[in-house]
Amino acid sequence: MARTMSNRHASKRSTDWLRSLRLIGMVHLPALPGSPSAAVPLDTIMERAIAEVRLLVGTGFNAVIVENFGDTPFAADQVPPETVAAMAVVTGHITRTVSVPVGVNVLRNDALAALAVAAVTGAAFIRVNVLSGTYATDQGLISGRARELLQRRAQVAPPIKIAADVHVKHATPISQPDIALAAHEAAYRSSADCVIVSGSATGSPANVDDVRRVREAVPDRPIWIGSGATAETVRDYLQVANAVIVGTCLKHEGETTAALDANRVRAFARVALK
Repeated sequence: MARTMSNRHASKRSTDWLRSLRLIGMVHLPALPGSPSAAVPLDTIMERAIAEVRLLVGTGFNAVIVENFGDTPFAADQVPPETVAAMAVVTGHITRTVSVPVGVNVLRNDALAALAVAAVTGAAFIRVNVLSGTYATDQGLISGRARELLQRRAQVAPPIKIAADVHVKHATPISQPDIALAAHEAAYRSSADCVIVSGSATGSPANVDDVRRVREAVPDRPIWIGSGATAETVRDYLQVANAVIVGTCLKHEGETTAALDANRVRAFARVALK
């Protein structure tokens, strides 16, 4: 098994390294084998992913998240085995290519699959769209499975961190409409190591007031912005959050499904890292 990023942090359970992150780049994979819209060979997907990771890290991003963004329409909370296998192949190549922390998000909400991929590839953390509570989504109702996830993490990969969305995009909260209380529950009742605040949809800006309320509710957890950061807004976001997760604004013509635009990536990093 590859030397894991999680093992590099195995000596402590603190979230200090999560707090040190500033720029987290999204690696949006095209539709993977088994997806209804799959059309690109896995080798080609992997080559693009590696090229994008090298570009991100080379311009100053200090973490990346690998996500099966092209697999629409998404399975609600259990993806097929071929998705897990493909994610593991791609993620394993990425963790062997770069030394920054790598995260895994298996859409729509298969946290157990994300944990499995992270455990065998050396990824350092997983992103969980719904860790606690119940949300109405375009995949139907999705409820958090924090207890099952935490039990499994304790068995297979204790050092891997959990970054949990609160009031996740493309969803309506049913169980807890107050974002501050939802964050408190995610952190202290469901043991999220990090909390993510996003806008209403992919690429939509996060509300700064929401971010401030979440920070007040969970002052001992790192806070990440999950969508909407641009070269114009990133400095403001980094005043209220530890890090920004960036995808859409770095793509050709700002299209989320497009490949990264090297000029956009460099321009964003220059502003963010000033």
